[in-house]
Amino acid sequence: MMNQLYIPYSFNYISVVKSDRDIKSIDLLVQERVLLLPELGIENALIIGEIAKDFGIERSLPITVEVRIDDWVIFHACLPGSSQDNQSWIDRKARVVSLKHHSTLYERVSAQERMVDWFEENKLSEQYFAIHGGGLPLITTEKGFVGVLLISGLPQIEDHLLGVEVLTEFLARKGELL
Repeated sequence: MMNQLYIPYSFNYISVVKSDRDIKSIDLLVQERVLLLPELGIENALIIGEIAKDFGIERSLPITVEVRIDDWVIFHACLPGSSQDNQSWIDRKARVVSLKHHSTLYERVSAQERMVDWFEENKLSEQYFAIHGGGLPLITTEKGFVGVLLISGLPQIEDHLLGVEVLTEFLARKGELL
């Protein structure tokens, strides 16, 4: 599934994605709406983190995974091959998703489509914010935005796609139809 953008509502893959310029922001917004969670408490946050960790272990991915409810880190795992640098990426991605309530990849693609510098537009520094794939909002049907799933260690599109796969698997385990 890597290098393909999964749009759950259609159960299709958009052909191989070579760069973030091959993705449209509208598709990422639809993806966020389809991946709505029934609710998010500590137990479900841990399950989401475990799914991501298990996928990483099964595939020998050098990733760091984190799940947050608001700013509270509920789950954190560093897999073999990941590095201390991944934490900086995690923190910078988390700030973007917490601020905008959209995925980091959406923020990047949207800025590219509008031909604006995201950092200038938002008066923020790349030192503290990262609009690279791998930060996904955790949105519930009742409360809206409640947290963040963060993955770092792969190329940015693969970080994002792994996050989508994790949330899709979580919803499938909960019996949610996509």
